[in-house]
This record gives sequence, C-alpha cells and structure tokens, in this order.
Amino acid sequence: MGDTQDWVAEPGAAERARSVLAAAWSCAVTADGAREEYAGAHTVTGDGRVLLDVPEDSALFAAALCAPRGEPTAVLEFADAAPVPVRRRIRARLWLAGWFSQRGARLLFTPTRVVLRRPSGAVLIDPAEYAAARPDPLATAEAQLLTHLAGSHPDAVERLTRLVRPESLHAVTRVAPLAVDRHGLTLRIERTRAHGDVRLAFHTPADDVSQLIERMHALLAQAGTACPRALQRHRADGDR
Repeated sequence: MGDTQDWVAEPGAAERARSVLAAAWSCAVTADGAREEYAGAHTVTGDGRVLLDVPEDSALFAAALCAPRGEPTAVLEFADAAPVPVRRRIRARLWLAGWFSQRGARLLFTPTRVVLRRPSGAVLIDPAEYAAARPDPLATAEAQLLTHLAGSHPDAVERLTRLVRPESLHAVTRVAPLAVDRHGLTLRIERTRAHGDVRLAFHTPADDVSQLIERMHALLAQAGTACPRALQRHRADGDR
C-alpha cells in the first residue's frame, strides 16, 4: 500500500545517500570474500569518503593493503532504520563499492559506485554528484526528534492526521512519525495487514532544529484549522 498526498519537495537521491551515511552508527564491510561488521568505527569526509578504524591485525587491513590501488575491491553497506518502531523499519540501504587506502592508522575508503535502495526501488547515483552533495541538516538530530515526538507528543501526531486525506486513514490501526528532513515530516499509516506513508510538507525548508520547531508549529496550527475527524481504527475488508 502506498498512501500519497500531492507531490511535495523532498531530498534528492544523492542528498539522501549522504544523510544515511551521516546518521549511520554501524556498517558492514565485504572485502576479499569476507564480511565484517563495525559499530562506531567510521567517520565521513566532506566529499563522502569513509575513514574506518580497524585493528591492524585484521584480515580487512591486510586485504586493503594488498589490493590493487584504485580498483573496486570492497563494498560498504549502511542501513537506515526508522528511530520509532514501525512495521518494516528499514527505510533505505546504501551500498558503496570502491577501494581502500591506508591513512595513518586508519583505512580510507573511496567510493566509485553508489547505490541507494528505498521501498520505491534502487537508484544508481553518480559518484561526482554524491561527493558534491551534503547531508540533510537535520540528519544527525532526526532520531532524537522523532522519538521525542512519538513518546512525548502522541496527541500532536494524531492532530497532524487532520492534514491527511480521509481515504488514507481508512482502517488505520496506528500512526507514527517515520521520518523528518528539512522539507517535511513523513507519517507511517499502519493497518492490520498493510501500511503506507504520507508526507506533510513544510512551508519553507528548515535549516536547523530551531527552524524545524517553527515549521512543526506551523503544521500543527494548520491542522488546528482543519476539520477534526476520528481515526477509523478497525479492519476493513479491503485491507490487504
């Protein structure tokens, strides 16, 4: 099920990829036929390369030093999980194929192929476009913002459903904040056997948290002038 409102502005694929990378805490590395998981071990350069801390005696470190320079020899995978528990929590996956070089005691990964997979499908991103893009300014604060909204202001979430088309709320069992970026807020509409997402646009993009708070207040004020309607919390025959 894919609930939609009218089209609204949203981040492009390159910006979305950089946002996933900026917010990610862990990554999986596949190189030389082996796969290793790392948590809290990477940082990102301004052009989207990845600096990875690995033990000097690890198989990955040895493989990186012995691999042909400049040839794609490894794949890094990052998962973008919704901070609020929802059905099908993984919002996107990012794969970077490229090569490692040594940078002091760390490994520097240079991507030559970038693939972003979202529920709508996979997108191959031009490496130069990826390098030039910047993450959404709210990317690193998103998890805290959404968990606070869901945990402390469930009444505000329900109030925002006044901005959602009535047909998208048919047989709804739960509404939760799924994502937020500088352009808008996305709500997950869950039913017994299906779900969909609805995006609520901000009147202008938010460049920081203080501006986001103002945009959220504007949405709530807009919802306050909309006709209240009770959520239809039951299963419908058409809910698949």
